[in-house]
Amino acid sequence: MASSEWSWAKLAARIRIRGGFLLAAIYLIWAQPTPERLAVGAAVALAGLLLRAWSAGCLEKERKLATGGPYAHTRNPLYLGTAAAALGFAVAGGRWWFFLLLGLFLGAVYWPVIRSEQARLEKLFPDEFPEYAKAVPAFWPRLRPWRKSAASGVFLWERYRGNREYRAFLGSAGIVLCLLARMYLI
Repeated sequence: MASSEWSWAKLAARIRIRGGFLLAAIYLIWAQPTPERLAVGAAVALAGLLLRAWSAGCLEKERKLATGGPYAHTRNPLYLGTAAAALGFAVAGGRWWFFLLLGLFLGAVYWPVIRSEQARLEKLFPDEFPEYAKAVPAFWPRLRPWRKSAASGVFLWERYRGNREYRAFLGSAGIVLCLLARMYLI
């Protein structure tokens, strides 16, 4: 990875949470939810959050290469879940430019982070990662799970809590409550 690309990846990793909050603030100011859009968007967002939850419950960060569960379909199910949840909220917000803004943010911030994390995993797991990376796509999931992953996909609530994934559900619930308030009170 080139040094300028590496520095952007490091910066992107540092700003992705704050950038997400800024994006959420812009979203909540301009959103025009309707009951129908909110219902469809919340369902899509919930699917993304469930994927994130499943992923977090199968992940032992830095200790073991996650290759089972959702990781048997895509190397980055947490980011895929994030994209699906964000897409759902964009639907609920009812503004076409949310989709454009979301695509720019995800491409500019998450793609470099994914590449940086891949490089880190190659160093941490030099014997396992190359075969895994060759068989499992980085983002768009394969339909059939990777066969060598069967033993490592066990979901544990302790991992889910330890990875603090519940914060994504709480944040999303807050967004839904804000959208409901915007629809019915403002």
